[in-house]
Amino acid sequence: MTAVQVPGAPVISDGQLISTSPATGAEAGRLPVATAEEVQRAVDRARTAGQWWAGLGFDGRRTRLLRWRALLAQRIEELAELLHVEGGKPVGDAVVEILTAIEHIDWAARNARRVLGPRRVRSRLILAEFSGHLEYQPHGVVGVIGPWNYPVFTPVGSAAYALAAGNAVVLKPSEYTPVAGQWLVDAFAEVVPEQPVFTAVHGLGDVGAALCRSGVDKVAFTGSTATARAVMAACAESLTPVLLEAGGKDAMIVDADADLDAAADACVWGALTNAGQTCIGIERVYAVAPVYDEFVARVVARAERLTVGADSADLGPITMPSQLDVIRRHIDEAIAAGGRAVLGGPAAVQPPYVHPTVLVDVPESASAIREETFGPTVTISRVADADEAVRRANALPYGLGGSVFGRRDAVAIARRLRSGMASVNSALTFAGMSTLPFGGVGDSGFGRIHGEDGLREFGRAKSVTRRRARSLLPSMTFERTPTDVARLVKVAKALYGRR
Repeated sequence: MTAVQVPGAPVISDGQLISTSPATGAEAGRLPVATAEEVQRAVDRARTAGQWWAGLGFDGRRTRLLRWRALLAQRIEELAELLHVEGGKPVGDAVVEILTAIEHIDWAARNARRVLGPRRVRSRLILAEFSGHLEYQPHGVVGVIGPWNYPVFTPVGSAAYALAAGNAVVLKPSEYTPVAGQWLVDAFAEVVPEQPVFTAVHGLGDVGAALCRSGVDKVAFTGSTATARAVMAACAESLTPVLLEAGGKDAMIVDADADLDAAADACVWGALTNAGQTCIGIERVYAVAPVYDEFVARVVARAERLTVGADSADLGPITMPSQLDVIRRHIDEAIAAGGRAVLGGPAAVQPPYVHPTVLVDVPESASAIREETFGPTVTISRVADADEAVRRANALPYGLGGSVFGRRDAVAIARRLRSGMASVNSALTFAGMSTLPFGGVGDSGFGRIHGEDGLREFGRAKSVTRRRARSLLPSMTFERTPTDVARLVKVAKALYGRR
């Protein structure tokens, strides 16, 4: 292909990856496509750089990461405009995304030593003559494969934590938003010019596959469930550990004692922000019968006020043009199966845009309920009670996030959701809380970014024992005597023999 065919679709021409706006077709930038050999060289360079970076220690890395954070904050308008041009994201949404990423850089930099640094671990009586020590050492080089829907927040959620842990990072941004990924790398190089600690390689899926097979020490991937399986299969060839944040079909539950205004506001935001292109977006709602009609009315009243367009609108274009076909199919099939569009509907799909669509009476077997839509649509279903809502919410293989609105039982309901995360009386808020881990279960992947668990994902636990006295109960030696064994039996019965 030598010319741009569809606005927003990546094109390779003369060895360059050309990125364009999905709204206008304007070129956002072009970057060299990496061959498999070039990916390997990038990883080899990163390995040397990573040794230098690890040698800076926690304090040295903290200083550099906080400078990177400051640079992003100082240039937030510039980066937000780039996200708007390249991905179509409204500038306001882009600012929120970048601000959240900045918060994660700050927390990871400030807390890496406390979470990962060397510390003494208490020993037990049976080995009282030894002291225990634990630390988390960097893996070496971490490959990060990022998505297009949040091209700053999501890769930073892995990269910042990996860097704080002492690893070098090679980023493969989505081919739909490569310029944003390169911007992050270039900004980091301004504060860490000595070594290629954080670099990027660009191209289509084959470049991501090459990164998986390049000898990196861990891969952190965010994207669809299907691609997550392919990444895991490629990494399995070399037993490279993976962290996978895959698809979602998150549900909101609205109980009888919910604040309906707050629930409707959160539903509209959770379902329609970023034009619905959010892995933790609210795609299904289960509202109990006593509040169902009023809740639907309040959601529609808010959603129908939203504007759609290229500039200064609430909702921008669909970033990946092929996703329009998925959104259209889900709406059409839902209505064919007996569902109704109380807002939007088939006519809402107006490429490259999709207008807000609220679907009701959709059977649970419909693709709009069971498959990830990734567009500004939401289904709202009537249920008898919270128990039915939980059963339906948990019926799918996905398990990323979720939301519950209510008063008396909301927290208990949230705990019953089969998901890695849940918000009570809010939506999506766990993504911005840097102190909490982020990740899913089932078809939504495994492993965690963010928080203490996120830092530990990018370090190898190293356990060390140190003898500090003579063994009173020698066991791990051929010099032990029958008397020693008898004493061990006596101690075992005394310590552990009581029920």
